[in-house]
Amino acid sequence: MMPIEDNPILPFLEHQGVVVLDGGLATTLEARGCDLNDELWSARVLLEDPDTVRQVHLEFLEAGADCIATASYQASFPGLLRRGLSEDQAAETLLSSVDLACDARDQFWESVSPEANRLRPLVGASVGPYGAFLANGAEYTGDYELDEDELFAFHERRWHIFAGSPADLIECETIPSEAEGRALLRLLEETPDTWAWLSFSCRDGKHISDGTPIAELVTACDAVPNVAAIGVNCTAPEFIPSLIQEVRSRTDKPAIVYPNSGERYDAERKRWGAKASDEDMVTAAASWVEAGASLVGGCCRVGPSVIRGMRRTVVAADL
Repeated sequence: MMPIEDNPILPFLEHQGVVVLDGGLATTLEARGCDLNDELWSARVLLEDPDTVRQVHLEFLEAGADCIATASYQASFPGLLRRGLSEDQAAETLLSSVDLACDARDQFWESVSPEANRLRPLVGASVGPYGAFLANGAEYTGDYELDEDELFAFHERRWHIFAGSPADLIECETIPSEAEGRALLRLLEETPDTWAWLSFSCRDGKHISDGTPIAELVTACDAVPNVAAIGVNCTAPEFIPSLIQEVRSRTDKPAIVYPNSGERYDAERKRWGAKASDEDMVTAAASWVEAGASLVGGCCRVGPSVIRGMRRTVVAADL
C-alpha cells in the first residue's frame, strides 16, 4: 500500500494551492465538428478520429489544466463489445485512450519553459458510471437494475486495465448511486498501488443522484487509503458550495468539484438547455476554492476558455 504522501495530487497543492482540471472533452470535440450522437458518445471519436482527441487534450493543457481525463468515460467493455469489437480490441481501445492523453501531456511538457512555473500535468483514466453505458441519462438518477456485486462485475475488467496502465490515477466520474460507489471502492481496495478519485453526480446540495446523503459516501471513501480526492462533478453549480461543506465535514482528503455549466440535459432528445456564462463559472471557481475545494474544473459544456479563466483566477503560483 502506498503512503499518503505518494498521492499524485499533493505536489500540486504544495506548489500552487489548487489543482486545475480540464473541462468537457465531449463539448470541445463537438466544437471541433465531431458528431457525438452515438451510444459511445466521445468514445466514438476515440475509435474514429484519435488525433482530434489528442488535439483536444492539448487544448486543455495549454489552457492551464494540471490534469486531463482520457476519452474513456463511455468506453466500457459491454459498450465496445456491443459496437462489434472483440475483447482484445476493446482492451486495446481503453489503453489507447491513456496513450493519447499521455502523448498529449508529453508533447505539451516539451514545450513548457521553466519560467512557466508549471508542474508536469497528470493523466487520469476516466471511468464513467454504468449509466453512461445505458446512455439513457441514468448517471443523473442512479436508477439501475444492477446491485453492488453486478456493478462490481461491470467495472472490473476496465478497472484492472487502467490500474496497469501509465495513467497517474483513475477518475471515477459522475457516480449516481451508493451501490456503484461502494463497488468502485471495492475495486480500489483490490488494487492498493493505484490512486483514484471518486466524484458523484448530485441532485441537490446534500444528496447524490439516487438520494443517498453524500456525507455517508464521503465517510466510506475516507476509509480507503488510496482514494486521492473526493467530490462531485456534472452537477449544477448552484449546489456546489453546500456539497463542498458536506465533503469537508467528513474528510481531510482533497475535495474535488467540476460541475457542468448549469444546463439540464434531456437524454431523450439529446439536447442541453440554457447555460451559465463563462464569466459566472470562472467567478464561481474562486468561491469554490475559498469554500475548501482543492481541485476545480468543469464538466459538460465547459470549454478550454473557462479553464483558462479558472487558472488565472485560482492558482496563486501564477499570479
